[in-house]
This record gives sequence, structure tokens and C-alpha cells, in this order.
Amino acid sequence: MKILVTGGAGFIGSAVVRHIINNTQDSVINVDKLTYAGNLESLEFVQDNPRYAFEQVDICERNELERVFEQHQPDLVMHLAAESHVDRSIDGPAEFIHTNIVGTYTMLEVARSYWSQLSEDKKRVFRFHHISTDEVYGDLEGTDDLFTEQTSYAPSSPYSASKASSDHLVRAWLRTFGLPTIVTNCSNNYGPYHFPEKLIPLMILNALEGKALPVYGDGMQIRDWLFVEDHASALYKVVTEGVVGETYNIGGHNEKANIDVVKTICSLLEELVPNKPSGVEQYQDLITYVKDRPGHDVRYAIDASKIDRELGWKPAETFESGIRKTVEWYLNNKKWWSRVLDGSYSRERLGSEEK
Repeated sequence: MKILVTGGAGFIGSAVVRHIINNTQDSVINVDKLTYAGNLESLEFVQDNPRYAFEQVDICERNELERVFEQHQPDLVMHLAAESHVDRSIDGPAEFIHTNIVGTYTMLEVARSYWSQLSEDKKRVFRFHHISTDEVYGDLEGTDDLFTEQTSYAPSSPYSASKASSDHLVRAWLRTFGLPTIVTNCSNNYGPYHFPEKLIPLMILNALEGKALPVYGDGMQIRDWLFVEDHASALYKVVTEGVVGETYNIGGHNEKANIDVVKTICSLLEELVPNKPSGVEQYQDLITYVKDRPGHDVRYAIDASKIDRELGWKPAETFESGIRKTVEWYLNNKKWWSRVLDGSYSRERLGSEEK
């Protein structure tokens, strides 16, 4: 099959592209605007594969999207393109509204127009899979509560509110127009190729440089951590075997407080990089508590029993195995993250576009 993946140069999107190219016989059309978080170097090992194609297109540009659909004739759509950093959404909400809401609307309309003209056989195969987040559910109060597919939406940040809006649009296009859609909501992802502004890579790289490890508030915010390659396999399972109109929560079964995640990273670095930066006795000494961000949810936790029960998917990695693989990847791939930190991955791309 031909699978159109939006946001395929981002963290989760690139993992999906790599999974499809490396583990299936399907083809991928990667549609990505290449914002700051889009990095084609994350696809270095698949970019020359004949089953891979790249289109630098903004999902808000309808004419360009229509060209891509017409040219590539996808069988399935996996819509991951989104602005996704909570802090950035607080500082500048407009971009999140534009990309996550208007962009999803544009994708839905182009997909609907394309789908309506397909043969009956191809119509039956076609799926529009919208990839979302558990942050749309808001905050869990009890220590034993879990987000299920029936949990009411109560987003707290401009980011999560924009994703909640896009989820509602996707379901409305199924109900009103019959477009065959599926929604997934995932917990916090981590793993290789993660943009360094996010918690886990930021802590790894700051520690290696002897910089402060900033932790919001008391660090007791709890998240369910999902290894990105596990997430990619789950998403492929859903788009190929999931039931139209259904929602599937995808989680890692790994609830951890942020401070415990940071301390785990410090412990791994003590083992793997015992030669510390000058002036650092223990990596944990770098932990610094900073003012909490506005509207910071305290606890997220996913009930992922439905996707296990109905599609037979479970995460392969525990947090302990996944975080070790992640730390080791960053230690072994300095070229990738150093080019992100110094901006050269982006400057070279922009320079080539201007020529």
C-alpha cells in the first residue's frame, strides 16, 4: 500500500516512516513543512529507498495537498503533523491554532475530496488515521484513575486545546461526511531522534555539558512514558487493522514522576559516562528546581487495554530498557544532536532552498 504520512520528518513521524520502510513492503509519501522540529537527517537511512518519497508541503496549503494526493494516490493517511510543545504554545498560541486546527481541517477536506472519487474497492480500504495526545483529557485527580477512550476532554494548554479541537473535527468528518477516520491518543513519547527541547533529551545533553537540569515545580508531575518505536508499531497496527470510527489509547504502562525520570537518566550517565564535566561530582547535583509553568497538569496515565484486547498490541520496551536505549543512542549519535543544537541542520536546508 501507499501510506501518506504528514509530519514524517518530526520525532514520532520519522519513527513511523522508518518502521514502515524497514518492516513492511508498503511505500511512504512523507509530507512535511520542515519547521524547526522537522529534520530530514532523522530519515538518513531510508531516504534513498525507492519506496520512500518526500514532499515539502504545508498542510494548510490546500492546492499543494491536492497535488500530492493526485500525484501519489495514497491508500492510507496517517496525520501526525502538528505543533506539539506545550511551552511554545503558551508563548505563542497562534501557530498551534493554525497548524493543529486549520491544518487538520484542510487535510480532512482534501482527503474527503480525494476519497469521494475513489473506486468502491479503494474506498473500502482507505483510512484517515489522526494521531493525537492524551493531553486532550486534561488532568487525572485520583492516583488510580486512568484515561480511557471514553474519558471526557478537558484540555489545559493552548497545545492540548488545539489537539482536542482537531480530534473533534476528525470525528465530525466521519459522522457528517462518512470519511473513514480513526483516532489514537498516546502518552509521552521518548527515544532516538527526539528534539532536544523535550524533557529527556534536554536532561541528557545538559548533563553531558555540565549544565543545570531544570525541573518544573517539585518534579512530581506524573506521565506515562512510551518508547517511540513501540508507538510507531502501534500506529501501523491501527491504520492497517483498526476499526473505522474507533479511538485507541496507546500507552507504555510506565508511569513515572518527572523527577524520577531525571534521576534515572543521571544514574545511567554515572554508569555510562563516569568522566564528568569539570566541577561536577554527581550528575544529580545539576538538578535545579524552577518555577512551574502555567496550567501544568499533575498526572497523566493511559489505559491501553483496548488496543491490546482488540488489536493484540503491547509495548515491547519497559521504561528501564527504553531509557537505556535512549541514553545510549544520544551518546552514540553526537553528530545528529550537535547539528540540531547549533542549528546547522536547518541552516543548510534553508541555504539549499534559496539556491
